[in-house]
Amino acid sequence: MSLDLWSRGCERLAAELPEQQFNTWIRPLPAPLVDDTGAGGAVVSLRVPNRFKLDWIRSQYAARIETVLADLAGRPVRLELMLSPREAPVRPLLVPAANAEPPNASPEDESSRRGTVTASSARARDVVANPPPSATVHKINTALTFENLVVGRANQMARTAALHVAGAPGAMYNPLFIYGGVGLGKTHLVHAVGNALLKDKVGARVLYLHAEQFISDVVKNYQRKTFDELKAKYHSLDLLLIDDVQFFAGKERTQEEFFNTFEALLAKRAHIIMTSDTYPKGLADIDERLTSRFDSGLTVAIEPPELEMRVAILIRKAEADGTVMPEDVAFFIAKNVRANVRELEGALRKVTAYARFSQKDINIVLAREALRDLLSIQNRQISVENIQKTVADFFKIKVADMYSKKRPASIAHPRQVAMYLAKELTKKSLPEIGELFGGRDHTTVLHAVRKVGSDRTKNTELNQQLHVLEQTLKG
Repeated sequence: MSLDLWSRGCERLAAELPEQQFNTWIRPLPAPLVDDTGAGGAVVSLRVPNRFKLDWIRSQYAARIETVLADLAGRPVRLELMLSPREAPVRPLLVPAANAEPPNASPEDESSRRGTVTASSARARDVVANPPPSATVHKINTALTFENLVVGRANQMARTAALHVAGAPGAMYNPLFIYGGVGLGKTHLVHAVGNALLKDKVGARVLYLHAEQFISDVVKNYQRKTFDELKAKYHSLDLLLIDDVQFFAGKERTQEEFFNTFEALLAKRAHIIMTSDTYPKGLADIDERLTSRFDSGLTVAIEPPELEMRVAILIRKAEADGTVMPEDVAFFIAKNVRANVRELEGALRKVTAYARFSQKDINIVLAREALRDLLSIQNRQISVENIQKTVADFFKIKVADMYSKKRPASIAHPRQVAMYLAKELTKKSLPEIGELFGGRDHTTVLHAVRKVGSDRTKNTELNQQLHVLEQTLKG
């Protein structure tokens, strides 16, 4: 009966929870012991591998697990969580000091951002089949593929759209416009599409470049009066991948030439994928006819990665670098580095290098020591009080309104935004946040967090406002 109850409970939880959360927290748990002989109800005993995971499951999922199991059992169920017997410590795989810095470029490395490739089929297939260790100038970074992209709620929609484009370029979602903050993996996605097309389509003409390279080409051809060369280079493509189109701001001739390129490629059913730090209508100093073209296909956002996704990224990147990353250490780093993938990679390099040079095991004590400067800066800069002041200034209300009982929308909305950011950017619990917002109940804070989190996925203006506030608070 015990295995059957737990199995059915897992099926219910898998249907109710986001996939990433279920796969991270519930699926790896071993089958519990169930004692259903007591008159007061059944006792379900679950063993959890480490203290961090035990505390997180207890705070986030225990009540839901009890409810689901009780519903299935038809009687009360009490969940007991306990630590599994301690295993031998995990040692890092030591790499010679000469290789302290990992060879692979990060998703937003300059070397990957500014390269170009015009692929002939045979050579392109060779390159994709045998990827070099890092991106080189004038080539798509073959290390950035769909296979090694960590997927989560933050990038799921953008990845799905990119897969559609890779499977049927020139058809749906043309142009595809991907926006989000620095270091969130926009460049990884566009390279993944390029690699997929080069692998699947013989003779595909693919070009990846940073917007500054296009600007440079326009200037060079303008000086030489050789605009036919510019058209020959860009108008014959099957796929154009261009990063950071916000750099076109204020450059009228560049915008005109890109508009011509855009129209020519769409007319021949070639595909265009662009990235930017903001959504099309939020781009400053760019002609409206161009931004309307940007917005004419599909616009998708990449958000900062959620906790489970950050943990998955750390563990996968550690494995790629030949290092075993204990799960509790990955959670510790992920809890303290929230901004983007690039900062996660930087924190991972610090921890692994510190372990290597000191010849010590990777554990939370070592991670805290390796990241002491980063943790010190975070603890000094981001506080609930600072969040309240920053949000109040942004929405032009008084800081006192954050604590007041006033409920007009002009005050209630900024207050909810501040509560959301307090939960995202600090380690305060819901009751602690509620206390700092005029003694509000934790359920009020939870409602605000869920509402703003849900609304930002549907409302591009709110999403952009939150990006601005997050970047301001992180300095």
